[in-house]
Amino acid sequence: MSDLAITWDDRGLVPAIVQDHRTGEVLMMAWMDTEALSLTLSTGEVHFWSRSRRRLWKKGETSGNTLRLVAIGVDCDRDTLVVKVAPAGPACHTGDRTCFENPDSGDDPAPQGFADLERLWQTIADRISSASTTGSYTARLAEGGPPATGRKLIEEASELAEAALLHRSGRAGDRRVAEEAGDIVYHLLVLLAERGVSARDVMEELASRRRTP
Repeated sequence: MSDLAITWDDRGLVPAIVQDHRTGEVLMMAWMDTEALSLTLSTGEVHFWSRSRRRLWKKGETSGNTLRLVAIGVDCDRDTLVVKVAPAGPACHTGDRTCFENPDSGDDPAPQGFADLERLWQTIADRISSASTTGSYTARLAEGGPPATGRKLIEEASELAEAALLHRSGRAGDRRVAEEAGDIVYHLLVLLAERGVSARDVMEELASRRRTP
């Protein structure tokens, strides 16, 4: 805990912003004191200090909607925490996924977990650039250059198309389609990393095609 070097306020509290580690979505904000932070770090379950009830509380102690700690950090002023978690159910006491409302969201779907693609991209880039991982499948595939990565991408695209047809006929479930799509995404990222084309370039290209009202 001392490694965080926190600047506590005059009540001995610090605000804690809770974020879904998979999606990056902000779920809630609450307060921690030294005991809440210590218990969070030692148990792996997020605890807070309730200013209204003036007591320590574990998130989900009555509802069961606990928050499992994944990572914790402090901002540049050392007076605010970011707590990345794996939520077990809705974070808000109202039953909503998040305590924060977005009046412009309408019926937008829930976040899809694209933050995980950042970690996948970094893992692929690290394995391609690291001499110590030359035995990995990712490194071997990249060493084959476009003939290898392109061939695998075409192969996986064919398997995804087949899975989609089977799904339409009821002979394959959602999981089969998701698995084949996962193979497509992985091999596409390997091809991009091997060619030195960043995933950000692709996202910027997609953004440039977005139609404005």
